[in-house]
Amino acid sequence: MELRVLKYFLAVAREENITKAAEFLHITQPTLSRQLMQLEEELNAQLFIRGKNRIVLTDEGMLLRRRAEEIVDLANKTEKEFLEQDNLVTGEIFIGGGETNAMHILARIIKEFKEEYPQIKYQFYSGNADDIKERLDKGLIDIGLLTEPVDIEKYEFVRLEQKEVWGILAPKDSKLAAKEYATPQDLLKLPLLSTRRTIVQNEIANWFGQDYEQLDIIATYNLIYNAAIMVEEGIGYAICLEKLVNINDETKIRFIPFYPPLLTGTVIVWKKHQIFSPATARFIEKIKHSLKA
Repeated sequence: MELRVLKYFLAVAREENITKAAEFLHITQPTLSRQLMQLEEELNAQLFIRGKNRIVLTDEGMLLRRRAEEIVDLANKTEKEFLEQDNLVTGEIFIGGGETNAMHILARIIKEFKEEYPQIKYQFYSGNADDIKERLDKGLIDIGLLTEPVDIEKYEFVRLEQKEVWGILAPKDSKLAAKEYATPQDLLKLPLLSTRRTIVQNEIANWFGQDYEQLDIIATYNLIYNAAIMVEEGIGYAICLEKLVNINDETKIRFIPFYPPLLTGTVIVWKKHQIFSPATARFIEKIKHSLKA
């Protein structure tokens, strides 16, 4: 598979039309059609269902689209890293972060680093710790900010001193919202939305105790924004970290911390034995210096 052909394939998948894709790519329609047929022959798979005015990806096509996007992204990132060799103070740094208040710490480091190297650009990706680790392993991002518990054996890391506080988002007009703390007993019989990460679910189960199986978990989520909307609309109560949702006098929800307290740490990580671009390497040194690693 050639990178050029994968880009052709992605253009067709995006446009859902051979003619429009050919115009976008500045090639003829017969040339594009021939390249796609050769790609299907090479993979021994049908990638498209061709209609009169629109083409749709098959299951095999959907799989190739995901893989092709990753390959093209990685190729673009690699090309940029080599272009950076001519000037050590330019380039891009790819950073992934979970939803955590510790992002403020990383943001302050970026702000200071930007003053030293104003020509460096940044690309940010948001997701939970599992998403970030997957992209780190594939080389799609350079640095990740992860909430614990998380397996960091294959990464270099700096652990932040700041701890994140677990609790629950509740509708402001609920009985629970009037309380200073939420205990395990308070959560029984409530419709709950919980994080999707199994390793975090286990931490919550240990905090809750032997009655954990009695909890009514009606849904799981990976990022809190949409879960908070579910709470606002009265669908349930979301187990989450503090300070991730903007709460003020106008909002319909309130955060109540757990008691006994349930705390979690955060780490900034990057792959071991990795050769980074000059920009990223300098930024890692900035992280170490700022956090005295």
